Amino acid sequence: MKHPKVLELRSWLAGALLLCACRAAPEDPAAEAMATVQRWASAFEQSNVDAIVGLYAPDALFFGTGSKALVTTPDGVRSYFATGLNRDKPRGAKLLEHSLQVVSEDVVVVTGIDQVSGTKDGNVYQVQGRVSFVLSKRGGSWLITHFHRSALPG
Repeated sequence: MKHPKVLELRSWLAGALLLCACRAAPEDPAAEAMATVQRWASAFEQSNVDAIVGLYAPDALFFGTGSKALVTTPDGVRSYFATGLNRDKPRGAKLLEHSLQVVSEDVVVVTGIDQVSGTKDGNVYQVQGRVSFVLSKRGGSWLITHFHRSALPG
């Protein structure tokens, strides 16, 4: 018969090993931030104003392609997309090329060339631009804290 202290120690060791085996995989800030950028593109393509606005932090700074002033409120971001996403449907957005910089475990910068598309008078148009996202992990979620898009010079 085994000694009770040996059985207790074995149970404790088995539990500790199980916890180690079940530990979450290390976080990958670059992949997590890019997943948010992909959700942004998907919401854009679906003209889903609520989904796209939900990806922005409440204190985000925003310069859309058509912005004449810096947008600093969630209502301003919503107004921008409510107008822009509800015309020229169907819409499209994709990154053609990008660079990514992991600033910290909680901050990632994505900068690149994108292409947005729309349909006007039955004709599809595509416009390339320069785009930058600063994404910050807040409360376990990656949110856009800074966004800037401008037309690509011709």
